[in-house]
Amino acid sequence: MDEEEPVQLEDTDAVRDVVKRLRRAEGQIAGVVRMLESGRDCEDVVTQLAAVSRALDKAGFAIIATGLEQCISAGDETGVDRAKLEKLFLSLA
Repeated sequence: MDEEEPVQLEDTDAVRDVVKRLRRAEGQIAGVVRMLESGRDCEDVVTQLAAVSRALDKAGFAIIATGLEQCISAGDETGVDRAKLEKLFLSLA
């Protein structure tokens, strides 16, 4: 059985924007850790965790959208597995 080649995203403005979002989320996570370590109010911590979760979801959806856009623009020659893309997209839901 042959192993599939991983689909690589092209380096585009959209991918660079996702990287920026993830770096911001990384900073938010560090902030949540500091909040926990300093004994901050539970409600404040949960609010920040929800914000981090939304940021990660948006980054994931942006990656999927960019990948789909690149696959569509490349045509059928890419050999992209539609079921695999659907599964990946649904994993974010």
